[in-house]
Amino acid sequence: MAGLGGKSIILRLEMNLQETTFGKVASRIGELGGDIVAIDVIQAGREVSVRDVTVTVGDSLQIERITEAMRNLQGVKLINVSDRTFLLHLGGKIETRPKTPIQNRDDLSRVYTPDVARVCLAIKDEPRKAFTLTIKRNTVAVVSDGSAVLGLGNIGPEAAMPVMEGKAMLFKQFADVDAFPICLNTQDTDEIVRTVKAIAPAFGGINLEDISSPRCFEIEERLRRELDIPVFHDDQHGTAVVLFAGLLNALRLVGKPLSQVRAVVCGIGAAGVACSKILLAGGIGELIGVDREGILHRGRRYANEMWNWYAAHTNPRGVTGGLREAVEGADVFIGLSAGGLLKREHVAAMADRPIVFAMANPTPEIAPEEIEDLAAVIATGRSDYPNQINNVLCFPGIFRAALDCRSSQITEEMKLAASRAIASTVSDGELNEHYIIPSVFHSQVVARIREEVVAAAISSGVARRIPREFR
Repeated sequence: MAGLGGKSIILRLEMNLQETTFGKVASRIGELGGDIVAIDVIQAGREVSVRDVTVTVGDSLQIERITEAMRNLQGVKLINVSDRTFLLHLGGKIETRPKTPIQNRDDLSRVYTPDVARVCLAIKDEPRKAFTLTIKRNTVAVVSDGSAVLGLGNIGPEAAMPVMEGKAMLFKQFADVDAFPICLNTQDTDEIVRTVKAIAPAFGGINLEDISSPRCFEIEERLRRELDIPVFHDDQHGTAVVLFAGLLNALRLVGKPLSQVRAVVCGIGAAGVACSKILLAGGIGELIGVDREGILHRGRRYANEMWNWYAAHTNPRGVTGGLREAVEGADVFIGLSAGGLLKREHVAAMADRPIVFAMANPTPEIAPEEIEDLAAVIATGRSDYPNQINNVLCFPGIFRAALDCRSSQITEEMKLAASRAIASTVSDGELNEHYIIPSVFHSQVVARIREEVVAAAISSGVARRIPREFR
């Protein structure tokens, strides 16, 4: 089991042959769930042997257990542990390359001094030419302060870099957008806003990433007001776009119109608010939000200003209580909270053919296998279950569209268009309870998002360039 789709690590072990045998080492690795797939002798001697042992495991926790066991095994010295993930990160995952080689002085003069001065002056006279004469036309800054990285929390800017580099890779791989990771050594809202504004001239768009709530709301809102390029907080809006795409197809499968559906959102943080906003904009029938203080309602004043906004725009019937009261009779549960919060009896109390999106990572609000007989459609944020709600489906195509039409912002209409584009890639013949959302590797996703989002940008008046095929 561990060898199927698992992780591979290489343990370099120095064994004192008078104190242990390789059989003991292999046995201990096997006890902890590791499969030995290769053994390479690095140094052979009568008393000491050094070997590289390649082991396949099912998850990262097994790596830690096996590593610790080798450190504590008598007669064994763990010299080094390497795995494919760490090897892939050596020296970083991205690089820059010139589009044109510099082979002689004439080339040098045109790309740098003195001829480059003519290009500089052309941009000085007409600043909009920066979009055609510099990398601005195809470049996005992936900006983070490291305060809310994946499920790791506030780990700081240096530790956030591998994630932002990965994001830059995805931009290039899926949409041919050049993206740069920018991790800021500050978590002060004003300083972040000032810094992003200061670097904005080099970029055609800003992708905010892994900034904690509620600061992320103010940072995004201020930057959207003060910059003339699109600003998109992916943790909020990327999740919302893909969620809405999946929900459209789930509702198509169960035959329920969106306008008559009651949905519950559990976890009213950055992603929860954005998901709720797109549901409201899309025409959801009724929406109720639940967080650690229970159902948000208009009869109470909250310290979190976003919760006050939320209470004013949702829960029209004024339902009070907790999660149990919220989900009773609901058609849809959307979890953006913590593992294990949703119980089987909660799902049993929902409406006929309920839809459950349990998107907490790494542990969903409820394990899909617990409710397979109750829920009509189940989605999670994990790749090892069907129907993964993954932001990668969204942000490359949205920014490809925004850059191509030089959009000044990403509007709610553009987000809705992206959701519908993603949903449309699943045909009626393909649609089933285990396939409501396309794979991140689906070849048509970015192209469909681009087409629909550019059209939405043009119709909503934020496009400053009309691509030839839309004229």
